[in-house]
Amino acid sequence: MSDNPASPDRPSPALTALAEAHGVATQYWSFFGEQVTVPAATLRAVLRAMGVDPLTDADIDDALAAVRAEPWRGLLPPSAVVRQEGGTIAVHVADGHDVTLSVALEDGSWRDLSIPDQQAESREIDGTTVWRVQVPLPGDLPLGWHTLHAWQRPFGGGEVDRTASCVFVVTPNRLPEPPSRPGRGGRGWGLMAQLYSVRSQDSWGMGDFADLADLAAIAGRRGADFLLVNPIHAAEVTVPIEPSPYLPATRRFLAPLYVRPEDVREAAYLAPADRAVVDDARTPVAASDTDPRRIDRDAVWTAKRAALALIHAAPRSAARQAELDAFLRREGQPLQDFALWCALEEHFADTLPAGAERPAAAWDISSPLVAELRTPLADRVDFHAWLQWIADEQVAAAQAAATASGMRIGVMHDLAVGVHTKGSDAWSLRDMYAQGITVGAPPDMYNQQGQDWNQPPWLPPALARAGYAPLRDMIRTLLRHAGALRIDHVIGLFRLWWIPTGLGAGAGTYVRYDHEAMIGVLALEAHRAGAVLIGEDLGNVEPWVRDYLSARGILGTSVLWFEQEEDGPRPPERWRRELLATVNTHDLPPTAGYLADEHVALRARLGLLEQSVEDALADAAAERGAMLRLLRERGLIGAEPTEQEVIEALNVLITASPSLLLGVALVDAVGERRVQNQPGTDKEYPNWQIPLADGDGRAVLVEDLAHNERFLSLTAAVDDALRA
Repeated sequence: MSDNPASPDRPSPALTALAEAHGVATQYWSFFGEQVTVPAATLRAVLRAMGVDPLTDADIDDALAAVRAEPWRGLLPPSAVVRQEGGTIAVHVADGHDVTLSVALEDGSWRDLSIPDQQAESREIDGTTVWRVQVPLPGDLPLGWHTLHAWQRPFGGGEVDRTASCVFVVTPNRLPEPPSRPGRGGRGWGLMAQLYSVRSQDSWGMGDFADLADLAAIAGRRGADFLLVNPIHAAEVTVPIEPSPYLPATRRFLAPLYVRPEDVREAAYLAPADRAVVDDARTPVAASDTDPRRIDRDAVWTAKRAALALIHAAPRSAARQAELDAFLRREGQPLQDFALWCALEEHFADTLPAGAERPAAAWDISSPLVAELRTPLADRVDFHAWLQWIADEQVAAAQAAATASGMRIGVMHDLAVGVHTKGSDAWSLRDMYAQGITVGAPPDMYNQQGQDWNQPPWLPPALARAGYAPLRDMIRTLLRHAGALRIDHVIGLFRLWWIPTGLGAGAGTYVRYDHEAMIGVLALEAHRAGAVLIGEDLGNVEPWVRDYLSARGILGTSVLWFEQEEDGPRPPERWRRELLATVNTHDLPPTAGYLADEHVALRARLGLLEQSVEDALADAAAERGAMLRLLRERGLIGAEPTEQEVIEALNVLITASPSLLLGVALVDAVGERRVQNQPGTDKEYPNWQIPLADGDGRAVLVEDLAHNERFLSLTAAVDDALRA
């Protein structure tokens, strides 16, 4: 029986209610201001990915009754994330019973919770009356990852007939403001760079963790408080390597692609013949360090993997082995699963013909095939687990160099929205992800068909059942040796655009997440690490989200070119205080390219313009003219400013904002014109493969910055303006 035979694409009231009960949006406001009703086919596909597949009206009614009854069936919720200020937790107790609650704290001690006398709500569940009791939480519970225990017994002191426990997380109400140097009114600035693009004389063809340390030290001596870099999540371990750092294999572990082989301690003790092999592996890729055209990740990883395998085989001292063993124990089974995925990737790349599909069982971590391969691949599993230890050591050294240079924050990592559909996380945490769904963005003026990012979404109920451990562990890895974390597309912690396979990006809908829990976990881990959180909240974001993040002490982001009012640029004095403010972003051309209309020329070449070239140039000229007028009105430029003077003036302009943090793009500091990522392209443009170069197309190395006039002038101008 159809739920709506007259209009199969329009959901029935029952299907609408079921979707909304699962946090699935049945209507939403589009970028163009229209209210869109989500088609029934989309709702059914999304519900199916959540494990709900009603075929008839009766099935829908049963599923709706089940989801509404589910919270009442558990004595405790699957997990509980609360703020330290207190609040309540709902406990569901059978009629005629008492309940006792205690919290097992992280330090091993216990705290009993008082059950109040109250008028509780009740409901009939499976023939039994169940009472919902709202238990108040004391405001002095310590922050941390605890366990809540409940015991239910009949009135009058009978035997316990039901027990339950759940992860119980107490999170800070608000994070403190970012640390800064004296004389800046509590504000700070930092450098923003694409790490892979920033090479040195000792690089292996792309920037690495050693270059990260050197760049941080240089920026710190110039007065910077942080260095924001692209995500350094692990990608593939076989070629071709995905260029986008925003489409990783895992967000839990680091990319060994950025390891500097010579900085591994054991490399210093290699036999001369083995050291010569390492040097020979580096020579061809190092020759490209001064080539400004394109980063070749495939060549870099092929050379590094061979060198690192040789170093891994070298003997380790007792102390070094003890450190490795401690690291492996701390990272536990998740690291072993990731290392096994890496070994399997290599195995199938080596044993299958090019283009051949691997066995279906290989995609299942629990399959007999995977179990069978563990033993013969044990050495490669050890190698990839060891690589994570080495990467961890080198990132720690970079953070140490950053803080030693005077930075108050240090390295600022970037968290990608999600992971590749065939990556390690999607494989080892399969039950945590929705199958047959990818995430993206609905249609807007820039992408009228919508965007599909080819990333599977987390299942909200699965996260809750796991006590948000995957989120916690991911954040811990990134903040272990860092002072801040930028969260790309932070709205994804509130709602994500789910796209059922085969329906197209525009035919998706939003799915809600428990933002209070997810933000709470982030805040707790940042608090423990003493780190700053920044949420990238550009674009179509519900206004209350920005207020919520600010109230939790999480900074937002603003880009100068996007801060517009009806009559022109919004004066920076009217920007928000809880911000990371910047002139541009990696999805825009560097400012030199923007001023020269290279973004229009590039989009025209690639066929991405939605208007004529003449109209696009006219719009760009109008936008640029309004910004230059603002700079002249403030006395920041003269009548005929040079490109360098305009770039410096724009960066000085944003120091007039009350924003707590300011970001200076390294590409602006050297005069680079080429964009790192051109939205709307895949193979048409070498996204995420552009090495750092100046305005004349010459490669700029880390060593060059110490005497690069533009770099020195811009960093001095921003530092002086912030101290004024």
